[in-house]
This record gives sequence, C-alpha cells and structure tokens, in this order.
Amino acid sequence: MSKYSSQSLKSIFRIKSPVISRTITPLPFSTSSPSSNLTAAILNAKTRSQAMRLFDSAIPRTDLTKNLTLHSAIIHYLTRARLYPDARCLIKRLIENLRKTRNPRKVCSLIFNSLGEIDSGSSCNVFGVLIIALSEMGFADDAYRVYQKMGELPSLHACNALLDGFVKIGQFEYMWDIYSNMLSSGLCPSVVTYGVLIDACCLEGEILKAKMLYDEMAEKGIQPNVVIYTTLIRGFANENKIQEAESMFSKMWEIGVTPNLFTYNTLMDGYSKMANAGRAFQLYQEMLNHGILPNIVTFGILIDMLCKVGEVIAARNLFACMVKFGVGPNLFVYNCLIDGCCNTYDMSAALEMHSEMEKLGISPDVVTYGTLIKGHCTLGKVDEAERFLLKMETRGVVVNSVVYNQLIDRYCKDRNMEKALALCSQMIEKGVQPDVVTFSILIDGFGKVGDLEAAMGVYTEMVIKGLKPDVVAYTALIDGHFKRGNAKTALRLHKEMMEGGVAPNAFTFTCLVDGCLKNGMIGDAIKFFLKISSSRSTGVEVDCSNGVLSFPNNVTYSALIHGLCKDGQYFKANKFFVDLRCNGLYPDLPTYAMMIQRHFEARHITCVMMLKADMLKTGFMPNPCMYKVLLKGYQDMVDLSSTRKCYEELKDSGLASSGASLTQSLQDHVNSSALLT
Repeated sequence: MSKYSSQSLKSIFRIKSPVISRTITPLPFSTSSPSSNLTAAILNAKTRSQAMRLFDSAIPRTDLTKNLTLHSAIIHYLTRARLYPDARCLIKRLIENLRKTRNPRKVCSLIFNSLGEIDSGSSCNVFGVLIIALSEMGFADDAYRVYQKMGELPSLHACNALLDGFVKIGQFEYMWDIYSNMLSSGLCPSVVTYGVLIDACCLEGEILKAKMLYDEMAEKGIQPNVVIYTTLIRGFANENKIQEAESMFSKMWEIGVTPNLFTYNTLMDGYSKMANAGRAFQLYQEMLNHGILPNIVTFGILIDMLCKVGEVIAARNLFACMVKFGVGPNLFVYNCLIDGCCNTYDMSAALEMHSEMEKLGISPDVVTYGTLIKGHCTLGKVDEAERFLLKMETRGVVVNSVVYNQLIDRYCKDRNMEKALALCSQMIEKGVQPDVVTFSILIDGFGKVGDLEAAMGVYTEMVIKGLKPDVVAYTALIDGHFKRGNAKTALRLHKEMMEGGVAPNAFTFTCLVDGCLKNGMIGDAIKFFLKISSSRSTGVEVDCSNGVLSFPNNVTYSALIHGLCKDGQYFKANKFFVDLRCNGLYPDLPTYAMMIQRHFEARHITCVMMLKADMLKTGFMPNPCMYKVLLKGYQDMVDLSSTRKCYEELKDSGLASSGASLTQSLQDHVNSSALLT
C-alpha cells in the first residue's frame, strides 16, 4: 500500500487562487466646444505656425483632450497641408490621453465622429491618417472599423498600414480580405504591399505562397527590395529550406540589391539552427569584408550556436571579441554562455559568468536562474540548486513551472518522493500551477520507486485538472502495471493513449514488448514489435521526443529475442536477430550468448562460428559467461580442438584470474579429453 493516500494527493494539488480586487475610477473629461470662429481660424490659417499658435493658445499642450473639435480642426489642417507625420503624431497623443479616461473601445468612435463633423475637403485623407496611427499603435481592430465606416477605399499608404497592423497581431484573414478589396477597387499594390503580404505568408508557414507573390512582383515590373529578400530568406530558413534561402541570397547580388546587417543575421541564424558553424562563420567573415559591422544580434546568434554544439571555449573567445566592435553583452548572450557551461558540466565557469553579468548591472532573469538550477541538478547538487531558488525569490524573479520541474525531477531521480511532493506543494502555494511535465515527472518517479498506487493517484489528479498525460506519464504507468502483472490495465492505458492522440516512443514499445513477454503474451509482444517496424517502413513516425529513436532499438530486439528463446521459438528468435543486424544495430553479449547456445543445441556449428566472428567484428570481446557457453557447446559437440582454443583465448584475454573456476573447468575438460584419446 502507498503511504500517499488519494486524499493527501488531492490536498497537494488543490488550486489556491489569489483574490484580486481592482477599482476603476473614471477621470473627468470635457467635450465642451470652443467658438466656431477659432475652429474656422485654424482651418483657414495661412501657415503651419499660425495654425499651431491658434491651437496652442486655446488648448495647452498639457491638456490634449480638453476639446475634440479643435483637435479635429488642426488634424484636418495638417492633413490638407500634407504634413502627415505631424497629423499622425497629434492623433496618437490624443488616443493615448483619451484611453486613460475613456473606455478604450469608445475612443476610436469618439475621434472618428469628431473628425467627420468637419468638412475641409480632405476627409478621406484624414481618416487614412487615423487608420495609420491606430495600426501603428497596435489597434488594428479599431483601424478596421474606421476603414469600414469610411465608405470608400483609403489611400494606398493607409491600406498598407492596415495590412501590416493585422499581420502584427496575427489576424491574417482580415488582411487578405482588405487586399482583395484593394485589387477589386483597382488599387495597385506597391513594393510595401508585397513586403507585408510576403511577411504574412512566411509567418503562416506558407512559403510557397510567398514565393508566388515574389514571382508576381517580377511579372508586374516591381523591383523587390532588401526587406522582401530578407523576409523570404527568413521564411525559407524557418522551414529548413536553407538551399532556397541561399538561392534568394545569391539572387540579391545578381540583381544589384545589397544585403544588409539584417539579411546576414537572418541567414546566419538559419545556419546556426542547423548547427552549420562553418557556413555561419563564412557569412560572418563575408559581412565584415563588405564593411558591415556586427551587432549584438549577430554575436548572440553565433555564440548561441557554438554553445549548443559544445564549442564553449570558441564561444567565450568570440564573446571577448565583442569589445573590439564596441558591442556590449546583453542578457541573452550571458544566458547562452551560462547554458553552454552547464551543458559541459563546467559549473565554476557558469557561476563566473553569472557573477560577471551582475557586476555589469545586467540582472539575471528566470532563464539565467533556471539554467543554473538545471546545471546543479544535473550534477546532483540539489542543495546548491535550492539556494538559487531562494535567491530568485529574494531578488523578486518570478519562478515558473520549468524551474520547479527541474528540482522536482532531481528529487524523483534521487528517489526522494517526499521532497518532490513538498516542492510541488510549495509551487502551488506560490501561485504556480503544476503542468503536464510536473505530473509526468511525479508519475515516473513513483513508478521507479515501485509505488504504483501513488503514481495512479497523481495520474487521476492530472486528469481531473483537465491536463492530457504525455508519453512519459503513460509509459511509466504501462511499465509499472506490467511489472505488477496487471497486463490488462497496462494494455488499457496503451489503448487510451493511442485514442488520445499521444504518440508512443521507443521506450513505450519496449515496455509493451517486454511486458507482454514477461506476462506470457508472446503473440502480443510480436504484434507490438511489428507495429514499430511497419511505422518505420511506411514512414509513419512515432514520437521522437527526449532523443528517443522512432524505430526498434537493440533493447527492444533483445527483449523479444530472449523471450522467444525462453518460449522455445528459436526459428523466430533467429529471424529477429538477423533483422537486428540488418538494421545496423548491435546486440549485447547476453543476446550473442543466447543465440550461440541455441545454435549449439541445434548443432549448427557454422552458425556458431559466424556469430562469434560477427561478435568480434562489432567490438565485443567474450566474457567468462560467453566462454562458459562456448565450453559447454564444444564439449557437447566433442570438439577438442575448439575447446583447447577457448582455453588459450581465455588465458590470453586476461580473464583467467577473474574466472578461475571456468579456467579450471576448461583445463579439466582438456585433460580428460586427452586421456580419452
């Protein structure tokens, strides 16, 4: 019985929601209109200076929201005078101030109505300026409402701003509707329009559509600029189509468009994600040769790549070069270096980097502390990891579930489930709710200590909270139930897993194969094994997370071969052994020993010789157990010559002292055989 009752687990995972009270007090706002004479005077001003003097004399700069009519008048004047940046700036300040005292949803309508009350002959352009201002401020929905109320298509500049506004907030369907209206109204797209559309396609992962728009530009005689090429390069790189990205890069040079720093950074980033340090640094050198100086983004890309491929010394050397270019390090670069040091188990260097960044006034964030905690947990230094957790709380850095999960996982690996649960309770008290990873870690931890009841209790709490168990959780439960002899429950969980759309990995299949074999379900074991093989041959991949192979590994093969041999199905066992070797996998010595023993029993001496040669070719040297199998086999075959050879090999291998009894058995066998002859 588990000492963790269902009730105690429920108390740990009970959600503790903080009570938040907020009172909103509206500020006073006056819409009293000034005299119509002042409005007319602003509209009829001869110069910008005169119009602004009249406006400022009535409304101080510190009170932009006092009178909307005068604001509307000056905006109309500036727009009619084609002073669009000034008009846009004034609208933005007006929006910001109105949103402080008014319902944000009503601000747009308030300004639109006020602007519409003035007829200066430039209403369409005025509304276009309003659309641009709203779009640039991130209020694309409000800008779209203005667009709908206008009753006519605004200028191309306003349309482009609205398209870009929707791209920035990820509402691509509205963007395509607006573009369709532009085309149907006869408004010709510009290079800016195409730049926005191509950017949208790349963000949506529609790289082929982006390429079609690029080709369409060429057909219309519109010359792509450096922004469009850089966007396409980024799109291709993000889709792992690095050759197409290179093709675009070459095309730029061909048509005379010079790549800029952003272009080089984008392409270098693509190669860094592929861990192609050679080409990334080639581009870096090429960039320097063209007189383009690197920035912090450049160094961040290269240092991050070097750390990820384990070249931490090279990364630190490049870090030192930043000073020569006058580029100061930032939080991202330090986090990359600290992560690189932790991954190479050099915690002293990681701590040195942490100390250095603090001296420079760069405050560590949750990533910094999380990386240091992960590094200490990996080395089993859980006390040091806990100290960094306390430091985070002291510094006011919000601890997230990722950080807690690393510590909980360490405690589970140390089989300290009490501490793991205590930490889980602590994170909930701090307002951080356990996620799928948290529950999976605990389920796996309880599974490893053999407390299946507690593992199922955590699983139940997980389901109650509406969280979907992942492959780690399911695999741990399946393995635990098989080990308890609960094959029926294990298979039910596997079925539930498949129906829930959770892809099994090789660990899952290995548990299924091994579990079925140990529970005497040979047919089911073969069925699961063949399912893995068919997924490989048909291209259907199982989950490859956690570095797990998506096809049968040598552990899976070995489990099946041993099970079949124990069941007396030697022919099938041999078939799977041959498949194992054909797939480029290597059996372990116990598997070789078992197959050699079966071939001895079948008196297949040629197969024995071939297996022994294959074993030596793959780098495995016979151990005392293997020599024991060989001795018995040759003895049963009455093969004195091979027996003598085994004895000589054993003496030459240096195993004679560790296997004294075996050596004596061989010597006795040789002596008795000599007497017989």
